[in-house]
Amino acid sequence: SNRIELNRIFPPDSTRRESPDSRAERTRATRTKSTKQLPVAKQTKENPKTTRTKNTEEASEQTTKTEISAGKAKSPPAKARDAKPKVEVQSAEQDTKVAPGKSQDLKRKDMTKEKASTDYILKETLEKIRIKMIDKVNAAEVINAIIQNIINHLKQNTSSFKEVQEPLKTGSYYENLKICNPDEFDVMLPILVDRVKLEPFGDDGAFYKNGILSATKMLNEFREEVKKCVKNFTEWKVDKKKKGCPALDVVLCLMVKSSWPPFTTEGLKINNWLGDKAKQEYRQKPYYLVPKYEGKGTVESDGVLNKGHPENHGSKKTCCEKSGENCCRKSCLKLLKHLLHLLKERDSSFDKFCSYHAKTTLFHACCLRTDDSNWRASDLSNCFQLLLEDFERYLENGELCNFFIPSQNLFSGIRKCKCLSGAIREERLNASGIM
Repeated sequence: SNRIELNRIFPPDSTRRESPDSRAERTRATRTKSTKQLPVAKQTKENPKTTRTKNTEEASEQTTKTEISAGKAKSPPAKARDAKPKVEVQSAEQDTKVAPGKSQDLKRKDMTKEKASTDYILKETLEKIRIKMIDKVNAAEVINAIIQNIINHLKQNTSSFKEVQEPLKTGSYYENLKICNPDEFDVMLPILVDRVKLEPFGDDGAFYKNGILSATKMLNEFREEVKKCVKNFTEWKVDKKKKGCPALDVVLCLMVKSSWPPFTTEGLKINNWLGDKAKQEYRQKPYYLVPKYEGKGTVESDGVLNKGHPENHGSKKTCCEKSGENCCRKSCLKLLKHLLHLLKERDSSFDKFCSYHAKTTLFHACCLRTDDSNWRASDLSNCFQLLLEDFERYLENGELCNFFIPSQNLFSGIRKCKCLSGAIREERLNASGIM
């Protein structure tokens, strides 16, 4: 019906009629004009046709104006109604025809819109999980006071821990990777030793004995001393970790100033990421041995776990500085930690997975995609998608190698790896997911 209405208001050239007087007048004008401007040989071929088209258009404009002003268009005769409006059809074809490469442009525009939408969601999420500065300041005051009192107590009232060194403030809070609330703090209190002799223990390659020091006895004694210190302050209490309750994890460790043990040789593969010099500098620093529980059922064994983390993150020293370009490495890690936190809240069977799994995944990703251009802040959504795919792959295979001790599989003994992989894949492909 739309096509018919258009033909009624704008009839084709073939359906319009002219009066004999107007036709004679147009013929005379044509002859006069062509005699002055064109050679005789072209009068019968080119000029009449051109003039006829021009006058037909003028007549068309007059007819259209008259019919519209009258408020009702006259129906064309039967013969005109049967005629195909070629001019109209050609115009429609020209309007709907897509130029070569236009479809690719449309796809690119759609992809750009989708990326912009994803970037917006991720940036809003980062803003939502960012810790406010006032909360950081208040938390730091409390934590610093507690730690200083514990150190003073150990130095003045104990013989085993009087050589304790200045605290190592490690963990997500001090690395600016903490999300949502400043509710958990990790502080290591190191005791300096010159060298140790380690013996392998367990099957996963991360635990070792030194034959003299009992990790269990050391932890028990340390815990009792911390209790003695804290009981003098009514606002503090030593207790088991509770969900939703602010916690300070005070960890005793050995700081060893000697060559790194052989089981770390194949680890810390940062040569292509931070450079050979950076790796050499790291390996010249002390390493830390943390007492950990390792046992089955009621049987407990003493073990020592080597842990650490690289401090720099950019292949260029100016990365994320005023004179350099910002990257999105830490932003991607925060988003992965947040997603893991949300999935654990929804499904308690994922509780065995922790933020260190996410952090280790980022370390490996930085060694795979080494250049800072692979982590531009403006390319947040693509970088985060790749990091999710990395984490999915490790979960699907059930293997995530410790970044410093490659012989240790961080997923060893943890079930539900494939289930978590599927949940993350679903969130990655679902635009309306829990993030």
